[in-house]
Amino acid sequence: MSDDTGRDLARSEREVLLRYLRKMRAAVVRTSDGLTDEQQRTPGVPSGTNLLGLIQHLTGVEEHWFQRVFLGEDRDPDESMDVPAGTTREEVVAAYRTACARSDEIVRACPDLSTMAQIASPGHDRRASLRMIVAHMIEETARHAGHADILREQIDGATDL
Repeated sequence: MSDDTGRDLARSEREVLLRYLRKMRAAVVRTSDGLTDEQQRTPGVPSGTNLLGLIQHLTGVEEHWFQRVFLGEDRDPDESMDVPAGTTREEVVAAYRTACARSDEIVRACPDLSTMAQIASPGHDRRASLRMIVAHMIEETARHAGHADILREQIDGATDL
């Protein structure tokens, strides 16, 4: 089996993990395609969750796990779902794509997925391996992709994005 770039996925755990992470990232962004600013910001549930907020949240989560935890960079990414009124979808999506590209660079630059993170994530007792971080990001992104699918269906009935 190969991915859309022709890389052999049977030989590369790293490429398999990144392929599925990229697939989930694209699904989240796709749910906000073609909607008005108001539709993207409208909460679909009492907690206030909205499509644009999910993308912003995932940007912070990418930065948290790959840059702060794995690399040990001194940073405190914004993981909130509260998108400032003046921030456009294009800005939110661009920031997400930048964070995702940086995460992919970090994963590809590390020679061994068993490499341990520089720090434990706040609230966790142990450091995680890069493999665990990537697996967690697939889980986290897929979970929010499901939320985004439901929010989009509530907005305009779209179910096949």
